Amino acid sequence: MKLTGAEIIIECLKEQGVNVVFGYPGGAALNIYDALYKHQNEIKHYLTSHEQHASHAADGYSRASGKVGVVFTTSGPGATNIVTGIATAYMDSVPVVAITGQVPTNLLGKDSFQEVDITGITMPITKHNFIVKDVNTLADTIRRAFEIAQSGRPGPVLVDVCKDVTAQYAEYERKEPKKIKKKVLATQEEIEKAIELINSSQRPFICSGGGVISSEASEELIEFVEKINAPVATTLMGVGGFPSTHPNYTGLVGMHGTRASNYAVSHCDLLIAVGARFSDRVISKVDRFAPNAKIIHIDIDPAEIDKNVSTDIALVGDVKQILKILIENVQKKTSTEWIEMIYEWKRNYPLSYPQDGKLHPQYVVERISALTNNDAIITTEVGQNQIWAAQFYKYQRPRQFISSGGLGTMGYGFGAAIGAKIARPDKVVIDIAGDGSFRMNCGELATAVHYNIPVIVALLNNGVLGMVRQWQDLFYGKRFSQTTLDRPPDFVKLAEAYGALGIRVTSPDEVDSAILKALEAGRPTVIDFVIDKDEKALPIVPPGAPIDEIID
Repeated sequence: MKLTGAEIIIECLKEQGVNVVFGYPGGAALNIYDALYKHQNEIKHYLTSHEQHASHAADGYSRASGKVGVVFTTSGPGATNIVTGIATAYMDSVPVVAITGQVPTNLLGKDSFQEVDITGITMPITKHNFIVKDVNTLADTIRRAFEIAQSGRPGPVLVDVCKDVTAQYAEYERKEPKKIKKKVLATQEEIEKAIELINSSQRPFICSGGGVISSEASEELIEFVEKINAPVATTLMGVGGFPSTHPNYTGLVGMHGTRASNYAVSHCDLLIAVGARFSDRVISKVDRFAPNAKIIHIDIDPAEIDKNVSTDIALVGDVKQILKILIENVQKKTSTEWIEMIYEWKRNYPLSYPQDGKLHPQYVVERISALTNNDAIITTEVGQNQIWAAQFYKYQRPRQFISSGGLGTMGYGFGAAIGAKIARPDKVVIDIAGDGSFRMNCGELATAVHYNIPVIVALLNNGVLGMVRQWQDLFYGKRFSQTTLDRPPDFVKLAEAYGALGIRVTSPDEVDSAILKALEAGRPTVIDFVIDKDEKALPIVPPGAPIDEIID
């Protein structure tokens, strides 16, 4: 049958099982939105207050569900406004398909109204991108975009569609989506060498990253850990991939890692990185990272091998499949000497904060965890709030912690929370936020209220740009340049102005009742937890120092 390009886009989304999109319309996307109007009972569109947060919502939807998130925008500023969201998804390997309107083909390259070269702009931050100038190639391009977004190491793909293409007709025939194949590229020889290293090690240590979550390998990781009786730390992106209540869990590793994690890296004789990319926030001083260890790196992306840390054995391929092979072939370890040393470090150096009767953010996160039975989906903004959320909530499963790890995007968490709640309406969703980040995205209260999306913003309000101030305090001689936010708004009144519930908390004895009130409200809520401006996210490794030189 013959359909317009806009209708072909909608039909291709339906082929891929898409029933939710986020976006913001405009002139170059009018035909797409007109076609969407005719299919509004099949595909629900969520209109955000800003395109950037539409892209964050698509990202959060993807992370919470494991599906591809989809965002629509128009050309020019509509497209450039999602660049930050695309970069966020790219850095954290999140499958998102962005479909942008573009000026008609006869106006390309003429500095036309709302024309930008969005494929050129996003080339470094997408797995691939396309500009469609021929309606006959449109359907296969959309299908290819979804395939690329999900295959191998996931990531964002952008499809830019000229406006005249969306109005032209072409033959359309429905096709079933291609199945994404999970591959193991590592050779038998490499696998055998890895098994030999694991069997001979006396002090193995596992660093678990976001690849464990994206490959759905959490159960295999637990089985592998228990077979070789190894301690496990996670990167920020790996939080939730291994249960934080498991006795072998040591917490975060790296700049904000626990002493148990960082000491374990420094004393292990074998480091196994599983779906982790050895970012600078994990390794810090490269020549002092895991100095006594052989290193096995398991990752889907061959480009990550030996990029930041030299490895002894690389096992390239799907983490889930590789872990299954290792589980079947490695020997069970029964010695307890190494794990007992880990337990002693955990006992001697627990995460802590002052017990002085004041309202501390760590206590707030602990109470959120307890009152949600450790079962909520937690999104974060970026900074101290992000670290406290990763440290003090007890995560039980993958896709429970959603945060901008690689790009560190302030303003990410609220849009992501909206997307996550739409993906998982059965779960409580809480954005643990800082006041600096919330100023950037608070307009999305209108979105949450309009669609009655009952997300909770737990605002850790210290009146400063907390993490930047912390660095100024520790490393810049207390020169607090432009980090004090001594200005409006009153966040409770702001929430109420949007039609949300606003609650203010200033003391520890108000915390539980405020959280319970928010959980029972069934509508968007902002809890303004007023904390001290000099709270610190600790431990911290000074920049450039070895990871076992820790300030806490």
